[in-house]
Amino acid sequence: MSWKLRRVRQCAKCPWKVSTNPHDIPDGYSEELHQALVRTIAEPGSLDGRGQVMACHEHPPGEEAHCVGWLMNQIGPGNNIPLRLHVMSCENIDAVILEGPQHKRFEDTLPKGNDVAVG
Repeated sequence: MSWKLRRVRQCAKCPWKVSTNPHDIPDGYSEELHQALVRTIAEPGSLDGRGQVMACHEHPPGEEAHCVGWLMNQIGPGNNIPLRLHVMSCENIDAVILEGPQHKRFEDTLPKGNDVAVG
C-alpha cells in the first residue's frame, strides 16, 4: 500500500543540518528529550525494525510528520534497512529537499560535549 510524507522539505532549524545549533530549536529545546531520540536510530545494516520515528519539531502532537533530516539520514548513511524497504512504497520520497550540509551521525546533532552511545 502506498503512502505519502506529510512534509518533504527540511525545516529551518532541523538538528540534522550542520548549521543548526540545537539550542536554537523553537518552542523550548530539551537536551534530555534530544538525547532520548537515540532510540530512533537503527543499528546500521540491521533487519531489526524498531519502528521508532523522529518527528519534526514544527508539527504539533496529533499532526506529526517525519523529521526530513532524520529520514534521509536513516535511508542513507544510517543504513536503516527496514525504513529503506518502507519508503519504497512512498509516493513522494523523490520530492524530499534537504538544505545544506547534513550530520552523518545522530551524536553530531547534539550540543557539543554531549556523548550518547548509539546501538
